[in-house]
Amino acid sequence: MPRRRQRKCCHCGQLYEPEARNRYHQRYCSQPACRQASKTASQRRWRASAKGRDYFRGSANALRVQAWRKAHPGYWRSRRKKSGALQDICQRQTLVPPADKGALTLGALQDVCATQGFVLQGLIARLTGSALQENIVPATHRLILLGQQIQGPSGRRQVHAGDQTSVVPPAVAESAPAVQLDRPSIGSG
Repeated sequence: MPRRRQRKCCHCGQLYEPEARNRYHQRYCSQPACRQASKTASQRRWRASAKGRDYFRGSANALRVQAWRKAHPGYWRSRRKKSGALQDICQRQTLVPPADKGALTLGALQDVCATQGFVLQGLIARLTGSALQENIVPATHRLILLGQQIQGPSGRRQVHAGDQTSVVPPAVAESAPAVQLDRPSIGSG
């Protein structure tokens, strides 16, 4: 195995071991300041050479720079824009509709549930026992009507039986069917 020789860095003067592929012409160590000094020296040598001496001078170079500046107006003045969020900002939704409507307009499931998200769709699918839109849409409309009835025309709680308060009017409470979640009822077997 050939013995590797250390060299002295031309910038900092420390001994270093040159990389195997560059050992014939590497004169600087890998420290950041020494790498910058290596680049500066390389550029200085190139500008002093026959090719580099007139590279940035002359009418051809001036025309090239002028054409680029014309194609990129305001390049030096423009600042990079801050990156925004990938999603649009959602507007806050009111819980109480602005005006009570006598009848609901039937629409697609996406129109009814899009603002409430997947949780509402999953809950209604669980209540109805079906994940089909044709079964979820009527159940959704029934729940919206029930919610509007619970709110009442003024949106206030109603007082029943003295000092107890309830959000469900007595007519709705009596006619509302019982909802069983995830377990069979006690009497069924």
